[in-house]
This record gives sequence, C-alpha cells and structure tokens, in this order.
Amino acid sequence: MDLGLVGKVVLVTGGSGSIGAHLAAAFAAEGARVAITYHRNKDGARRVAQDVAGQGGEAIIVRYDLTDPASIRAAFDTVAAQWGGVDVLVVNASAIPGTKVDPVAFEDVSVEEWRSSLRADVEGSFHTVQAALPGMKERGWGRIVFISADIVQRGGGGDEAFVASKMAMHGLSRTLATELAPEGVLVNVVAPGPTVTRGFLARVPEEFRQDLAGRSAEEIKRFLNRGKPAGHISTPQDVAGIVLYLASATNGNITGSVVHVAGGN
Repeated sequence: MDLGLVGKVVLVTGGSGSIGAHLAAAFAAEGARVAITYHRNKDGARRVAQDVAGQGGEAIIVRYDLTDPASIRAAFDTVAAQWGGVDVLVVNASAIPGTKVDPVAFEDVSVEEWRSSLRADVEGSFHTVQAALPGMKERGWGRIVFISADIVQRGGGGDEAFVASKMAMHGLSRTLATELAPEGVLVNVVAPGPTVTRGFLARVPEEFRQDLAGRSAEEIKRFLNRGKPAGHISTPQDVAGIVLYLASATNGNITGSVVHVAGGN
C-alpha cells in the first residue's frame, strides 16, 4: 500500500530513543525524509540517522530542548533550510519519565518539580506545534501525532506529573483537531501501553530482575506478556505501525482520536 509519504518531511522529537528510532526507520522506509531530534543523546541520534542512511533513507539530526522555545524554533528553522518545512510532526519527546520504580508520595512532590515537569512537557508541546503549523497551513496538508501513554486511562501512583502532562496533550489534540481539520491538518494521539524499550527494561524493579535472572528467553517473554489479552506486550514496531498510518496520506479522515496500543488492556 502506498502511504503517500514519499518525499514528505517528518520531524520526530525524541528520535534517539527506542520508539523514536523505530519511528524514524518506519518513515524512512516509506520514502520520507526524517529529522531526528535529540537533547543530550547526540551519539544516539547519529546512530539512528546512520541506520536510516544505511537502509537508503534520508535523515538529519537536530538538537531540540523541550524547555527552550528558542531551541524548538531553531530546530524547525534547520529542517526548513534543509528540506523546506515539516509535513508530519510526531511529538514523542518527554521530559518526564513514566512508571517510576520508586515513586514519591504525591504530598512529597515539590512545587518546583511539579512546575518544571509540566512546563517542559505541556509548554514544550505547545511551542513545538506552534512552530510546525504555519508551513502545514500554507501547504494545506499536515499530520500531527502525539505519543502519550495508556497510563493516562488507568492511572499509576507516583506518575501524577507524567499523567497530567499527557492528559493535557489529549485535550490539546482534540481541540486542535477541530480547529485544523478545515486546513487539511489531522491531529491524533497514540497511547502505548508498557512497551519493550530500553527505558522500560531499566525501570523493571530489582526484585523482578532477580526473579528473571537465569531464566530462558521464552520464560522471560511469558513473564512480560502475562495478562495481555492479545498475548504479547507492545513493541516499538507496534507503535510505529499505527503512527505511520495516522501520519500518512492514507489516513484521510481520522482526527481527534486516541488510539491505544496496549494489547487489549
């Protein structure tokens, strides 16, 4: 199926992470040109770009800081100078890690931590989308996909700032979808459940790691997949597949939706 992405310019924020890397590879495989942002992990972003180039795709890396509006504008200016503007924006970067191993009681969260966390993610998303919209409106075509998390629906102690920031993203997406549909710009949210990434594995509690030590790959797989109606925990490829569709020309009329990638949970 031709997704209509050949030659489109895609900016993936947080492109040096596990999900971001798979998103970049998936778009490049469809003939899109991919800008991969990074904050501190420049080497990781460079490796993703090299992998894309190794598969015959086009990719550049761009520094991007959610907490710095000037950095966000500069990232879009760099992409515009290179390729003429962004057609597809995937808001994947987050300054707040979800699902903490050792959560802090809500009453012990400082005002400074709360404010800095929400300002980074909520205001960072605000500045990012604002920077993308003029070009999309001018061309009369655009796709924006926010990467959220299914913990927004089910909740999780110790993740209040993360959940609050993602819920704000859901509200922003829904209202933008209404405003931008007449402009040819579709806006959606993809909410993965627990997904096998480096970050996910790093947050597995120590007692679980000890329990899994010495077990076979098949036993570990069964452990991770327990309780999933679909029979397996999500992978970055699962997430990339639905993002690719929502961000493509094949998606002609889905906007304002939240798509859960959580194996039926």
